[in-house]
Amino acid sequence: MRWIKFRVKTVTEAEDIIISTLYDIGLEGAQIEDKVPLTALEKEQMFVDILPEVQEDDGIAYLSFFVQENEDGSLKLQGKDVTSEEILEAIKRELEDLRMFVDIGEGTVTVDRTEDIDWINNWKQYFHQFYIDDVLVIPSWEEVKEEDADKMILHIDPGTAFGTGMHETTQLCIRQLRKYITPRTKLLDVGTGSGILAILSLMFGAEEAVGTDLDPCAVEAVRDNMEANSISPEKFSMMIGNLITEKEIQDKVGYGCYDIVVANILSDVLVPLTPVIVNQMKPGGIYITSGIIDDKEKAVAEAVEAAGLSIVETTYQGEWVSITARKV
Repeated sequence: MRWIKFRVKTVTEAEDIIISTLYDIGLEGAQIEDKVPLTALEKEQMFVDILPEVQEDDGIAYLSFFVQENEDGSLKLQGKDVTSEEILEAIKRELEDLRMFVDIGEGTVTVDRTEDIDWINNWKQYFHQFYIDDVLVIPSWEEVKEEDADKMILHIDPGTAFGTGMHETTQLCIRQLRKYITPRTKLLDVGTGSGILAILSLMFGAEEAVGTDLDPCAVEAVRDNMEANSISPEKFSMMIGNLITEKEIQDKVGYGCYDIVVANILSDVLVPLTPVIVNQMKPGGIYITSGIIDDKEKAVAEAVEAAGLSIVETTYQGEWVSITARKV
């Protein structure tokens, strides 16, 4: 598959208006390259394993738009056959019009052809085996070294949608799970994603795990990672739905039956989740939360206590917070 890439050099202040303007002529899926530091909210919303390393902001931005090239070399834009030269001229006209009322900086455009972009697998170059304390996390495309053969090994392929365990929030949860799991633990993993927390809980000795997620793609991700780690389907069940708002899902998950509930989700989701999830927990059950950027700690702690739970521990890693509480 071949793509034509149109790359605009501009300034950061003009990113939004240029993207909006070029969307109007049919270009979509802008790729933004700049050195603007991420805000706390952006970091929380991204919630990804590998945050980019950013140099000092120089005010320069590059906006790239990709148009698929057909076998005959033609392009389609808004349903019409066009040439790359025609798209280039249209972009230049729009940029010149914008110059009349906004500073767009240099405003130059380069055109490149990219061959066989593997959008699905390019991210793999950034993910390599690593340790979470004494647990080795390794993707399928790497081999276990001889010296690691006796370690606890988690085989994980997150795909493009879910985490790997590299993110601080996941590691905070894993450390708390190890403290509280027993051979009799029945665990609920809310927002299970790749299934990493539930799978590791079973490897740590939990008796049974249930995972919920909003994204149907989680079903395949969980199944693949269960198989990679030899987890029996009888040990880990998975369901799709919104535990906060859907009573059908609440009923299916069950009430008063979990020794541990773990939720590695954004703080804005934890706040409405907490008063609901107490109904799924056993008396004395443990509630482990993470995904909390440090300036949201108070809001989540207040929601936990308002739901009648008692906070037993708060742990930190980088800018992230994990709150562990007990159902009285």
